[in-house]
Amino acid sequence: MSGFSAAANAAAAERCALAFRARPAASSPAKRQQQPQPASLRRSGGQRRPTTLSASSRGPVVPRAVATSADRASPDLIGKFTLDSNSELQVAVNPAPQGLVSEISLEVTNTSGSLILHWGALRPDKRDWILPSRKPDGTTVYKNRALRTPFVKSGDNSTLRIEIDDPGVHAIEFLIFDETQNKWFKNNGQNFQVQFQSSRHQGTGASGASSSATSTLVPEDLVQIQAYLRWERRGKQSYTPEQEKEEYEAARAELIEEVNRGVSLEKLRAKLTKAPEAPESDESKSSASRMPIGKLPEDLVQVQAYIRWEQAGKPNYPPEKQLVEFEEARKELQAEVDKGISIDQLRQKILKGNIESKVSKQLKNKKYFSVERIQRKKRDITQLLSKHKHTLVEDKVEVVPKQPTVLDLFTKSLHEKDGCEVLSRKLFKFGDKEILAISTKVQNKTEVHLATNHTDPLILHWSLAKNAGEWKAPSPNILPSGSTLLDKACETEFTKSELDGLHYQVVEIELDDGGYKGMPFVLRSGETWIKNNGSDFFLDFSTHDVRNIKLKGNGDAGKGTAKALLERIADLEEDAQRSLMHRFNIAADLADQARDAGLLGIVGLFVWIRFMATRQLTWNKNYNVKPREISKAQDRFTDDLENMYKAYPQYREILRMIMAAVGRGGEGDVGQRIRDEILVIQRNNDCKGGMMEEWHQKLHNNTSPDDVVICQALIDYIKSDFDISVYWDTLNKNGITKERLLSYDRAIHSEPNFRSEQKAGLLRDLGNYMRSLKAVHSGADLESAIASCMGYKSEGEGFMVGVQINPVKGLPSGFPELLEFVLEHVEDKSAEPLLEGLLEARVELRPLLLDSRERMKDLIFLDIALDSTFRTAIERSYEELNDAAPEKIMYFISLVLENLALSIDDNEDILYCLKGWNQALEMAKQKDDQWALYAKAFLDRNRLALASKGEQYHNMMQPSAEYLGSLLSIDQWAVNIFTEEIIRGGSAATLSALLNRFDPVLRNVAHLGSWQVISPVEVSGYVVVVDELLAVQNKSYDKPTILVAKSVKGEEEIPDGVVGVITPDMPDVLSHVSVRARNSKVLFATCFDHTTLSELEGYDQKLFSFKPTSADITYREITESELQQSSSPNAEVGHAVPSISLAKKKFLGKYAISAEEFSEEMVGAKSRNIAYLKGKVPSWVGVPTSVAIPFGTFEKVLSDGLNKEVAQSIEKLKIRLAQEDFSALGEIRKVVLNLTAPMQLVNELKERMLGSGMPWPGDEGDKRWEQAWMAIKKVWASKWNERAYFSTRKVKLDHEYLSMAVLVQEVVNADYAFVIHTTNPSSGDSSEIYAEVVKGLGETLVGAYPGRAMSFVCKKDDLDSPKLLGYPSKPIGLFIRQSIIFRSDSNGEDLEGYAGAGLYDSVPMDEEDEVVLDYTTDPLIVDRGFRSSILSSIARAGHAIEELYGSPQDVEGVVKDGKIYVVQTRPQM
Repeated sequence: MSGFSAAANAAAAERCALAFRARPAASSPAKRQQQPQPASLRRSGGQRRPTTLSASSRGPVVPRAVATSADRASPDLIGKFTLDSNSELQVAVNPAPQGLVSEISLEVTNTSGSLILHWGALRPDKRDWILPSRKPDGTTVYKNRALRTPFVKSGDNSTLRIEIDDPGVHAIEFLIFDETQNKWFKNNGQNFQVQFQSSRHQGTGASGASSSATSTLVPEDLVQIQAYLRWERRGKQSYTPEQEKEEYEAARAELIEEVNRGVSLEKLRAKLTKAPEAPESDESKSSASRMPIGKLPEDLVQVQAYIRWEQAGKPNYPPEKQLVEFEEARKELQAEVDKGISIDQLRQKILKGNIESKVSKQLKNKKYFSVERIQRKKRDITQLLSKHKHTLVEDKVEVVPKQPTVLDLFTKSLHEKDGCEVLSRKLFKFGDKEILAISTKVQNKTEVHLATNHTDPLILHWSLAKNAGEWKAPSPNILPSGSTLLDKACETEFTKSELDGLHYQVVEIELDDGGYKGMPFVLRSGETWIKNNGSDFFLDFSTHDVRNIKLKGNGDAGKGTAKALLERIADLEEDAQRSLMHRFNIAADLADQARDAGLLGIVGLFVWIRFMATRQLTWNKNYNVKPREISKAQDRFTDDLENMYKAYPQYREILRMIMAAVGRGGEGDVGQRIRDEILVIQRNNDCKGGMMEEWHQKLHNNTSPDDVVICQALIDYIKSDFDISVYWDTLNKNGITKERLLSYDRAIHSEPNFRSEQKAGLLRDLGNYMRSLKAVHSGADLESAIASCMGYKSEGEGFMVGVQINPVKGLPSGFPELLEFVLEHVEDKSAEPLLEGLLEARVELRPLLLDSRERMKDLIFLDIALDSTFRTAIERSYEELNDAAPEKIMYFISLVLENLALSIDDNEDILYCLKGWNQALEMAKQKDDQWALYAKAFLDRNRLALASKGEQYHNMMQPSAEYLGSLLSIDQWAVNIFTEEIIRGGSAATLSALLNRFDPVLRNVAHLGSWQVISPVEVSGYVVVVDELLAVQNKSYDKPTILVAKSVKGEEEIPDGVVGVITPDMPDVLSHVSVRARNSKVLFATCFDHTTLSELEGYDQKLFSFKPTSADITYREITESELQQSSSPNAEVGHAVPSISLAKKKFLGKYAISAEEFSEEMVGAKSRNIAYLKGKVPSWVGVPTSVAIPFGTFEKVLSDGLNKEVAQSIEKLKIRLAQEDFSALGEIRKVVLNLTAPMQLVNELKERMLGSGMPWPGDEGDKRWEQAWMAIKKVWASKWNERAYFSTRKVKLDHEYLSMAVLVQEVVNADYAFVIHTTNPSSGDSSEIYAEVVKGLGETLVGAYPGRAMSFVCKKDDLDSPKLLGYPSKPIGLFIRQSIIFRSDSNGEDLEGYAGAGLYDSVPMDEEDEVVLDYTTDPLIVDRGFRSSILSSIARAGHAIEELYGSPQDVEGVVKDGKIYVVQTRPQM
């Protein structure tokens, strides 16, 4: 496959060989002030192969120069090359004077500055350029590797003549450097080369050497075969890209050598392909009706092979398949020739569009049947950081509550009926009146209620339906009194009624059990029939409304929403339904109110627009509007959104969603063209009737996003050779049914019906029309978004207006070429290069999106389209990843993470996930033995980030969807799945899908299994599926129960009667709930396999036995008799739980005591243990100084006259609590915070703290003391937290006897915190220490913070060799300024048979700062030596404390600057 055109071959044969494409290359932007360094040349395969200039990872791309045809009038002219828009290079070889080998003339026209020729000569015996001694004036030597000669300026042109007198030189090579523009002009990415005959081929005449040149050209497919044969002979070894290129050129050199020896190309082909040699002929090709296979033009074979490859989805072919493809392409072309088609006709048939330039790119890069890739720039990922958090603040706009309407009151009266369940509800509007249709179930009877505020006498004309569109007369025994039964319907008079002085009319019908789907009806007032926008009213019984519908004005209605805005939207909806023009103008009018309501206002606007976009709201009703009027209204609304996008970066994520749902819009001609162009299509293609005319009428009167789908359906129908099922399939897949087509004001009744001769014209014109439709309606269409940014021009035709869109100014250098790459590869089967291109484009675009500039919304729509295309490409690539290596799946996950980070407002956690994932990928490539363990931690963190994002979306959007949905009578199914569908359609869903694919692969490589057994107990019981363990923690089950809980935070209580908990969540092994499970002999395990978990959820209410092994759990269904024989320790439920008695503690006269005064009567075990450690642990273990507020102090303060009202309030609340009104718990905690500190307490605490060397908070001001006092009260108040209260209640501990001392310590601002169990709690191995470590303070370890801590084990006889079990996945670390912490120390902790540790709160004086953690820079993660040292020190500290007490210990501590501090210890339970 030759890279030269026929014209070039002819010119080269006369004078010189010169490649006929040139590309100017600019330096990287970072190096604009210096000239780029040209690379030296090297020999490969017997030929000189020029190399390109070195550049940054992807330098800016400048317009490609394309050679013009050679000027045949001048015999000396080799060719002309367009270097840029005004400048041209001309190369000529002149007859050489006596004594010269050759003379070359170079001329560049219309030059603006100084040009330099960077050049050298080539000799067969030299590897690098040689520097001829004969050189033009002004030539300088560049680094002894090249010559640099300035062009001579002559008017607007620059010229240069090179003379060669060395007979050993057979060619020169050069580049041209424009100093003014800092550009290098190159030949198709390589050096220009001019070859000429050397002296050994010359005659010796006095006139000098002949200037004729030889140029041996070998077809590229033969070079391919020869390269393959070389590769095969060498054992099919793996080549680097550089070796691959060298081998290719070596193959070419071998073939050139054979041709130069006289072997014809036909013989060469026969030899290489083992095919019969084609007969040679001198006949003209055009005269032959049949062409020998060897004579097909190679450029056509190349093109046909490319077309076959493109049609196959651009797969990456191995060498042997490449050969097959070339031969298949050749056979296809030969078959065409055999049919009588001429070569010219063949060329015209296949050389369409830009196919030649695509093929030339492949030839240039020596990459056949492989997709080119962009080179991504190296960047610091953190440059993508965005920290605009979404803060939910409820609408605080003061509005006068609206009075409920009579229909609101009627709905409320139904809800208040005992046992009344609302099944479905629909509010219909007609004129300024409404009719409310509700179906209910009361005592297993279904009733239909229809109420209206219409005051004139009204008849209900109704029936029942089992199928859509059916009218079936009801059974006579269910007719309301006064009804008249007709043939297929019944008529019933409405009855007048009244509620709170408001009048309405009602019909109520009690149905039989007839299995009806719904109730169609119409209304009649006198002689006037009232319908639902021209159709029947219909109440769908299958649409279940499981919510208790809230009403406007009610206290709880609209909670968590911008309520006033949503109610305003509901009031304006009837007007908005008139047309999309009305809706968009109303939306623009509401934009300021939405902005002023904050995030929830923007969300409310989005919910409304989303309901519209998903066709839950009427788009048009009895109103004709021109397309340009719709596009103008769109344009107005999107302008408002653009302005908010610029001013409020914290709302950008939601604003993008609104814009994607609305579409671009446009002023004037953009919208008008929709109206005009359909007429031109009809006229040009003779399709003025039928479906096209009906669609034309719809387009003229109310164009909408549906028209994009209809246009695509027509294109698909025509492409399928008029298969009407394809038309309907496209419509239905995009949500357009036959009923919807009929529902338009200008209905579409007919199906398309075209003739075969219309096919080509309609495909062309509808394809162009699609661009006009998408320019207005599509917010996420890539081609129209790119066109809007790059600029385009559509010519007018007759009355049809033309459209000209100018390019957006200030786009990054090389950005147009990047977008061109994306468009070229958007349909590729292999998605990886496309994904890289899309991401590179989004990253390049990002700085522009952060800046306030003109036409910002065009850039936003482009980014939305790039994001949408990325998600589609990822979903298309799932099949490609089925058998992919782990590294490839990991790479795809990193791409999806980067795309997600570019799409959200607060991406810090996602960026750190991406950094960690990239680090894991590098570890995998380097075969690091811990790569899978490391990757698993970041996979878990990714999942936590997605769960957090989903929860954020639900909290942010679902309340607005619920409230607005009820106000607008949206179908309940659409409301229920609102947030779920938003998440499903975003980048987070694609990431989740990839993580689910990779998790089992990763667990297999890391030998992690599908389970983590935290508390290994064999149990039997009934499976019960719950959403949250927290929601059932105070419930009591009357039979042995195994909970499958979808959510476990870590600080819950395990309910009575529960013998096992299975969860997909990953609480720490040392979290409160984990310790509780082990102490209570309850099975507790995490299941990582989604299939297994789904299977278990399907066993809800069935009886099962679970048996844990070392790393797995087996389970089976059992019978009741087997349950009775079960060895489960909790098989019997309801047995007597021994009551634990507490000795009531008294106030012993001191408000504060020092560590030396700690005793069993004064403080709990926590304080006593810390005092015991002081001075006994090794010197390298630190113990913080402590004082305490002893038992009885709370009661003493409460009884002080200062706090009389607080004491009275608490006593009243205790009475409610005794009556099991558990809401009193939270109220008691609030009341405790109102306590006032007696002065004696303040003075004694100050004295003890200062005396112990601790700082006194009050020395920093009264505010600091108030902070300390509030922390103390919070510790006391935690006696009444739910978890603690139900735990003590469960073991019948007398809550009144519970006393709370407070341990006061200075906070060590930790680098890391740890918890040690000196006997492994999972295995019970007393020879092995188990510990968990987190970054920052320990609250993230013992509290309900998501993610796993770093975990390790260490044998006590080998404390220098800790074994890492898992890397951390916690996204948040807690850090604090120098402060004081007040720790709970009750008499209800660490009792025999009851572990009360962790039930009560420890409160620092200052709030901790939550920091999103970047583990890729943490030495504990990335430095093995540091990690081993710290973990070993932690294990040694635990072992030393265990030896000190002589029993297994539960130790908490911190690490600061490498030093270990122990803050508390207790017996391990």
